[in-house]
Amino acid sequence: MPAASGPSSPSAADSDISALERIANARRRAMLQQGAQATQRVATPVVPSHASEPVATVTLDKIGDFLELDFRRLFVWLRAGLAAACMLAVVGGVVGAAYGLLSKQRYTVATEILINPANLQVVENDLYSQPGQVDSQILNARSKQRILTSGNVLARVVDELNLTSDPEFFDPDRSATASGSGASGGKSDPKLIAQESLAERVSVTADETSFVTTLEVSAETASKAILISQAIVKTFQEELAEAESAGAGRAAAALDSRLGELKRGVQTAEEKVEAYRRSHNLSTSNGQLVSSQTMTQLNSEIVDAQSRVIAAQSSYDALIASGVNGANPDPTVSEALAALREKANGLRQQIDSQSMTFGPRHPTIVRLKTEFETVSSQLRAEFSRTVGTAKANLDKAKASLASLSARMNDLRGNVFSDSESEVALRELERDAASKRAVYESFLSRARQIAEREQIDTTNVQVISTAVPPQRRSWPPRTPLVAGAGAFAGFALGMLLAIAMGIMRDMRQPPNRSSVGASRA
Repeated sequence: MPAASGPSSPSAADSDISALERIANARRRAMLQQGAQATQRVATPVVPSHASEPVATVTLDKIGDFLELDFRRLFVWLRAGLAAACMLAVVGGVVGAAYGLLSKQRYTVATEILINPANLQVVENDLYSQPGQVDSQILNARSKQRILTSGNVLARVVDELNLTSDPEFFDPDRSATASGSGASGGKSDPKLIAQESLAERVSVTADETSFVTTLEVSAETASKAILISQAIVKTFQEELAEAESAGAGRAAAALDSRLGELKRGVQTAEEKVEAYRRSHNLSTSNGQLVSSQTMTQLNSEIVDAQSRVIAAQSSYDALIASGVNGANPDPTVSEALAALREKANGLRQQIDSQSMTFGPRHPTIVRLKTEFETVSSQLRAEFSRTVGTAKANLDKAKASLASLSARMNDLRGNVFSDSESEVALRELERDAASKRAVYESFLSRARQIAEREQIDTTNVQVISTAVPPQRRSWPPRTPLVAGAGAFAGFALGMLLAIAMGIMRDMRQPPNRSSVGASRA
């Protein structure tokens, strides 16, 4: 019977059946048994035997069976493709070694630059204010760092080092091919191409804890990388200095254009002041009106004249009160009068003393009286002359005082008129002074900025110069590249072995003996 021929023990033919087919056959037997039971219950005709014939196509059951992990199948696939994987590993190692030896080498040098956000303080009230807050300092430093790799700096480096003649940065043949195959609007300027190539080989990194910036430059030789790095740093410093100088120049030019208008305003204001002075006859000396100075001087003269009048009047009154034989002669009035008074008093005393000894007719008495009368006549004449002199001095002092007082009365009216005019004059002078102060401030600032334009105050310092590197930066060392190529080749071989095993198992037809057993 067919049932007796069921798979009680595996045969030699069944050993060749793959694991995927065995799992599929087992599932088909289970499905056929379930279908037979259902057929018996509904008493329907049996399905023809040719409907269960296997077809060598990829089905959903095979895909589901494949998704179930089977390490034995995986080992079989890998063992089948081991030889090919080893061959690919050798090829990959050879290709990697060839790339490491034949590819263009690249060397990278680093330069550390301290970009201080604050410029050197050369003058007070500099055109560029010093950043105070930390955020402002960081923004200032980062802005200067951006200039390090800006187009202006790189373009100047290209011109300075003539990189358009260097095949590393500009290859005419490759550029012509790219330009011919590209769009009609493609870049063909050698300078732009060299600048783009240089930008690809330059990188900048900033230290987050300081204002130090690291400039990295790559080239085919270490000496060329160092030369380019030095040129970039030099051009960067010059660019910063020129930017500040250009800013100062623009400020100075703006101030100069404004100075002309300010100068005309000052001249107009000063002309108004002088015209007003001439029209009102307001002469000044040492910042004061001449009339005011004259009045001040006249007041002093009047005070002196009054003092002289008082002194002359006092001398005259004292002289008149003392008489010819005054008891207190004043030598300052007349020395001759004082001497005659003293001589007369002496003769009077001698006469009085001799009269007690001799008689009135004694020659000595007579001689003394004769001398006394002579001195007395001289004393009276000198007294009269002195009184006349004192009177003349008193009259002269009074006349001078009267003349000065008359001049003061005449000048007082002019001073009052000039004082009223001086109020308007001071307003004009204040306007002129304010315009003059603004003009002088702008003029001084313009001259200061013009001189500032010639001074480099950038505070950029190279703290670590570029030095030749110990090894190339690209490609990596040849043994490392060869090892990576061998590993990649071997991994590719293993992947190809797995793919081929999957495709072979999914397209292989199922075993017919197993199918027949499952049908029974």
